[in-house]
Amino acid sequence: MRKYLIFSIVLFILFFAVVPPAAASFCRNYNGNKICILNIKRSAKNYWEYRAEVSINGVRKPLEIYNCRTQEKIQKNGTIVKFTSHGAGQLICSVLDN
Repeated sequence: MRKYLIFSIVLFILFFAVVPPAAASFCRNYNGNKICILNIKRSAKNYWEYRAEVSINGVRKPLEIYNCRTQEKIQKNGTIVKFTSHGAGQLICSVLDN
């Protein structure tokens, strides 16, 4: 009887000790658009660059590199595009203090 009680207590503790990873994203209503940062990493070499996946109004965009110094983003195909006004690039750079 005592073995079952100890086993039950250990099982109970282990059940609540394992927490699944959170899948939270950072979302903002920005100039009438809902922009969510789904995944973001800062460059170790160039601290002003971010690799980010975002969604705009529910449409997921592929990974792009956002350069906060030049206000440009590099798309997956290598095309360099200036930030649009009130877009994801400006949100990333303004929120992360660049």
